[in-house]
Order: sequence, then C-alpha cells, then structure tokens
Amino acid sequence: MSEDLSFRRKPLTPEQRQARDATRRIEAEKAMRDHEEAQKAFYANRERLRAERLAREARGTG
Repeated sequence: MSEDLSFRRKPLTPEQRQARDATRRIEAEKAMRDHEEAQKAFYANRERLRAERLAREARGTG
C-alpha cells in the first residue's frame, strides 16, 4: 500500500522562514503592547473608582 503524502506541506526556504519568524515576532510584540495598554487602563480605572468610593465613604454617603 502506498502512503499518501499529499497532506504534507512544502518545506519553507530560509528566506520564507525568516519572513515568517519576523512577522510572528512583530505580531507578538504588538500583542504584548496591546496587553500592557489594556492592563494600564484597567488599573487606572480601578484606582479612579477606588478613590471615588473612598471619597464617598469619607463624606458619609455611601
């Protein structure tokens, strides 16, 4: 019985591999920046809400 190898991909050339790796690296860096920005926004909002809550509690209207 012969083996069906049609599912295998063609091997990448070194240039294609470098291009793929560069693209992945750029995408990973962007994802990390986006995540950091989201985290900063989350914590800034959290601190703002905390300050508002503490101010309300200090006024006695909570």
